[in-house]
Amino acid sequence: MGLFNFFNKEKKETLDQGLAKTKESVFSKLTRAVAGKSKVDDEVLDNLEEVLITSDVGVETTLRIIERIEKRVAQDKYVNTTELNTILKDEIASLLAENNSDSPIDFDSALPTKPYVIMVVGVNGVGKTTTIGKLAYQFTKAGKKVYLGAADTFRAAAVDQLVIWGERAGVPVIKQKMGADPASVAYDTIASAKANDADVVIIDTAGRLHNKINLMNELTKIKNVMQKVVPAAPHEVLLVLDGSTGQNAFEQAKQFTKATDVTALAITKLDGTAKGGVVIGISDQFKIPVKYIGLGEGMEHLQVFDRNEFVASLFE
Repeated sequence: MGLFNFFNKEKKETLDQGLAKTKESVFSKLTRAVAGKSKVDDEVLDNLEEVLITSDVGVETTLRIIERIEKRVAQDKYVNTTELNTILKDEIASLLAENNSDSPIDFDSALPTKPYVIMVVGVNGVGKTTTIGKLAYQFTKAGKKVYLGAADTFRAAAVDQLVIWGERAGVPVIKQKMGADPASVAYDTIASAKANDADVVIIDTAGRLHNKINLMNELTKIKNVMQKVVPAAPHEVLLVLDGSTGQNAFEQAKQFTKATDVTALAITKLDGTAKGGVVIGISDQFKIPVKYIGLGEGMEHLQVFDRNEFVASLFE
């Protein structure tokens, strides 16, 4: 087996294991939905609707999927229940493609600019700092020089945790004292990264949602200060969401997309939950590409999201 095939196989195994709880839940519900039925009729579609909603796909997205399947059933006249899995897989992959037309960009891919600045947002506890650490590791492993900025200056634990992840990934972390101006940390980080010819800069931000106006003002200030060093920064605003929270993740996405221009999503903790359907619903409803998914604790368990691989794994 070639090295490329080996890594592909390893990636697929991680994906399959990470989605195991969701797959088990979806399949057991699907089996009940079609029990005793030979063809896809209104009752099966009603049952399927319930399966998708209870799998945290979300009501609006579920209705869109059901509508697509109804059209297929009407067009093909007779569709048996054994074909339902394939149709479901096709229609969900098609739906995700509409919301995320770009091909997945791997960590080895050439970056569009240097330094490429990523501002990471999300509430506390979703795995934001962990995701930053794993991103730093993956980019470093791919031969890129990475700098981290500890701009969540309101929690000592956040800075300490980022420093630990920086050490694990072997990358420098720029920090200031507790309570320092987050925009000042972002400025220092990008200035240092630029002076040292870094490829990637990842800025952590405070995970507070208690006041949307304050959050919006803070993130806008950080952006404005970044642009004094790199005019187009940040090139990416990555929102981290905890997949295990299901519908709460939708609410967080709603709040953060109102507060700032989110350009990409990372959905974490999918390995410990049966709520993996949330990836489909969030991608569909917010029209923001899911870029990364977290499938475990290990450094390698943050994967670039590939919609076709995800859907294939979910419905195999």
